[in-house]
Amino acid sequence: MLTTDYVPGAPNWLDLGSPDIDRTVAFYTGVFGWDFRSFGPEAGGYGFFQQDGKTVAALGPLTDEGATSAWTVYFQTADADATAKTAREAGGAVRLEPFDVFTNGRMAQLTDPGGAEFAVWQPGDTAGLDLVTEPGSLGWVELQSPDPAAAREFYHKVFGWTATPMPMSGGEYVVFTLAGGGEDTAFAGVAELQDGHTAHWLPYFEVTDTDAAVAGSGGLGGSVVMPAADFEGVGRMAWLADPFEARFAVITSSSG
Repeated sequence: MLTTDYVPGAPNWLDLGSPDIDRTVAFYTGVFGWDFRSFGPEAGGYGFFQQDGKTVAALGPLTDEGATSAWTVYFQTADADATAKTAREAGGAVRLEPFDVFTNGRMAQLTDPGGAEFAVWQPGDTAGLDLVTEPGSLGWVELQSPDPAAAREFYHKVFGWTATPMPMSGGEYVVFTLAGGGEDTAFAGVAELQDGHTAHWLPYFEVTDTDAAVAGSGGLGGSVVMPAADFEGVGRMAWLADPFEARFAVITSSSG
């Protein structure tokens, strides 16, 4: 499971690029009850979404011409430069070479061989998100890939992750666990890309009521990608898109 005791390979940051900061803030604060802390023009419009004063995600403007709104999942690394080099050698691409973010940390933006974009974060003053797995925060991430087998090989080379099939109703689901960790370190899944979708990492946010979150999203201009459904032993979940088509999921996890 996700924790804030960050180790190499674990998701430790999450941000969203948007063409309209104000409307995006209105949407997510409405759906999740978050607050938004902007760092102003000097930070390029970047700011933090917070739950009870704890940072759960970040938001900034789109900066590249032709870019579309999307959530980006960051994974911890002890050396952003080395990880970028390994990703390139493993068949991925480096979209943005490693660079320092003041004294907060060092990052790089990468793309896996299937086209899914992600980033790495080498902590400096900022270790990562302040809150995970609680309502209103990140609870899981999922890779939707056109070639799950190739993706498993790529991420094993880059982060040392282990891919483990887990039985589920109607089949099995492959989860990633951290290098050297057991089942209790599972933090992500990988699934076959659905028709009409493009490869991406999908963040799941924990909520107390999935159906209420779906209804709230729709009332604020969002759309439903996958209707709410129950998954035995996992919980009730739905895939959504915000007004600018950035995809995310909500889940009310099973207690047992």
